[in-house]
Amino acid sequence: MNLLVTGGCGFIGTNFIRYLLNNSDFTGRIINVDRLTYAGNPENLADIEKMFPDHYTFVQADICDPEKMTGIFDDHDIDTVCHFAAESHVDRSIVSPDDFIKTNIIGTFNLLETSRNRKNRLARFHHISTDEVYGSLGKDGYFVETTPYQPSSPYSASKASSDHLVRAYHTTYNLPVTLSNCSNNYGPYQFPEKLIPLMILNALEGKPLPVYGDGKNVRDWLYVDDHCSAIWKIIRHGKEGETYNVGGDCELENIKLVEMICDAIDNRIGKDSDKSRKELITFVTDRPGHDQRYAIDASKIRNEIGWTPKTTIETGLDHTIKWYLDHMEWVDHVKSGEYQSWISKHYK
Repeated sequence: MNLLVTGGCGFIGTNFIRYLLNNSDFTGRIINVDRLTYAGNPENLADIEKMFPDHYTFVQADICDPEKMTGIFDDHDIDTVCHFAAESHVDRSIVSPDDFIKTNIIGTFNLLETSRNRKNRLARFHHISTDEVYGSLGKDGYFVETTPYQPSSPYSASKASSDHLVRAYHTTYNLPVTLSNCSNNYGPYQFPEKLIPLMILNALEGKPLPVYGDGKNVRDWLYVDDHCSAIWKIIRHGKEGETYNVGGDCELENIKLVEMICDAIDNRIGKDSDKSRKELITFVTDRPGHDQRYAIDASKIRNEIGWTPKTTIETGLDHTIKWYLDHMEWVDHVKSGEYQSWISKHYK
């Protein structure tokens, strides 16, 4: 397998590459293509580059560049695509939607066209998406693969558009695609703007813990290694043209999750001046168009492929908090922007 991973220097892509190269049944080559925007950090995989020189190659490139992507497909004889590359932060999409339209829609279109031109060589094009394309649930019910799309933000609308393009290329051109729509991921290497790392790092520094609205919005939380195992199963065993919802079976109100993080940090390193870190929680003005609840029914992937999440939220949060405590130099580089200087030195 000559596997193209797009966005492999981002959060989930980094963890997926690490999962594969430490997985005994993967013997192929990974070609990681990443434009290295603010959330793409090649330091995430610097050790992998040294440990697996025959199985891992990094190429700095923009998926929106047709000529560059065609050259990469040809040079590395790509036969499998795992497409992570995307702008993914809802708040950023509200402020600057144009970046999301370009990367998530035009970039995906370009990859599909490049893949279509090599259709006879391509074994699988797997597209990673989000449960946010389905919109918001009430108190009851779950997203299933046939739930109608009703995106609320520019981010989710751009991902919905890319999903439709992927399915259209299967129907129209018989491209061998699979899709997955996942719930909220967390774990090592996540950029600090996202909820869980933001809360962990602010709590460690004694800063306010901003929670939107009344904190009652509900999300389903999925540990990133569980997600990576699901993606790998879909690539190998998923049925062409099918979508698989991937969830963590872990619905929590945002306020409950933040309180769990505070308690876990208090238990691991002790309280700050004998005060619970929960006293740092601050409610802030709600995000525009904030979906109330997401919840995934993952019975299809469980029944057809045999995947289930293995990591409880308690275990996952403990692993995640420990990782950030053990990698504060990484955190300092990312928050200061120093890694961008590292990128300029090594890749430009």
